[in-house]
Amino acid sequence: MKRRQFLSTLATTGAGTMFLPHVTLFGANAPSNKLNIALIGTWGRGEAHFGAISTENVVALCDVDEEHLAFGAKRFPGAKTYVDWRKCLEQKDVNAVVCCTADHTHAFVANWAMNRGQHVYCEKPLANTVEEARVVRSTYLKHRNKLATQCGTQRHEYENFNRVRELIRDGAIGQLESVSTWGNRQIPKPGYLPAAGEPPKHLHYDLWLGPSPFHPYNPGYFAGGPGMNCLSWNMYWDFGNGQIGDMGSHTMDIAWNAIDAALPVSAEAKGEPFNPEVAPVRLEMHLQHPANAWRPAVRVSWYQGGAMPDSPVEMLDLNKIDHGALFEGSRGYLVSGFNSRAIFPNSNHADVTHYHRRSEDKLIPKMNGFQQEWITACKGSLKTSCDFEYSGNMIEQMLLGLVAYRVGKKISYDGAAGRVTDSAEADALLRRTYRPGWTLNG
Repeated sequence: MKRRQFLSTLATTGAGTMFLPHVTLFGANAPSNKLNIALIGTWGRGEAHFGAISTENVVALCDVDEEHLAFGAKRFPGAKTYVDWRKCLEQKDVNAVVCCTADHTHAFVANWAMNRGQHVYCEKPLANTVEEARVVRSTYLKHRNKLATQCGTQRHEYENFNRVRELIRDGAIGQLESVSTWGNRQIPKPGYLPAAGEPPKHLHYDLWLGPSPFHPYNPGYFAGGPGMNCLSWNMYWDFGNGQIGDMGSHTMDIAWNAIDAALPVSAEAKGEPFNPEVAPVRLEMHLQHPANAWRPAVRVSWYQGGAMPDSPVEMLDLNKIDHGALFEGSRGYLVSGFNSRAIFPNSNHADVTHYHRRSEDKLIPKMNGFQQEWITACKGSLKTSCDFEYSGNMIEQMLLGLVAYRVGKKISYDGAAGRVTDSAEADALLRRTYRPGWTLNG
């Protein structure tokens, strides 16, 4: 096009129209603006990320099971492959990591990646001990102005989470007094499995054990199908923390999103007799949280394995909600599952005329995909709904409840120092010992 023709066309169509192709070429989907992602754990939960990360450059894959690694390589054939995540994180062009390993290595992968300047999406639970949660959160806060993080409590994208938060914050049940959450999954285990055969050649069992103490191989640890394989090993203390890290992370998120809490000042718990090898099935824990700018001090509780809070309303059977939350306030109660909610007045004379619903323009906006929120944050805002501060605080309080259960008494907690102030035995359980050669802060 000659210069005169170009200027004439520009005047006719307008500069905005002429430059729309430029926006597409150099925008969020431009090759130069795509993330270089390492997917660590390429089967089960790893497969659940295939669609979301396929819009980016998947440059590295890692799995301790070479058959699972081959499964991921079929979808991303151009990616380099590894069996050791420590070597994977050293690949120079990786700038974002999706961690789908076994629970006992989540904090390790997340912390190592952030130390290398890599954005991180980590499946829940974020940590297996109070100390791990604190280290990961601290590393994130040190780098929060340049890294985006997201913990994989993906149900957080359900609109119901936003509506529950609005109802609690806007006083639909009056002044908040307490909140209880529960889950009724029951997977009893007697203890660690006995030695049974040798690991198959495609499984790097020693790398799967990672920082945890050695336990002999048993195929039972790997008997679960895709997406449910964690149920074969997460009840064992050295590999997980049972329902706390599993559905507990998802369900507590309903409450955590609404109450703006950080760390508790005390914890107490009770349940079935303590087993030093496996986490309990039946358990209840209670954590006391201080007041904040909009609510008084509140008690936050978790129930599992058949233990349940009392229903505040005669007609309401909480046992029919497999995983849910109960908010108790001065004027009523809000009961919520993942996708539904209901409000109950607290007396025959109560009503909800005190509550003024938000106008539509004041509603919390819908999330455009949980994984996509993280990808978008990596490219600009760095803001996500479940970053490692939010999720680190949430899992730290629940892991503290497990410590109280293990010592069998109420404990007082200094959240600033990360210390149990009235029990040396409990304070020692805030951390665990790792196998030689493994370090959390690498």
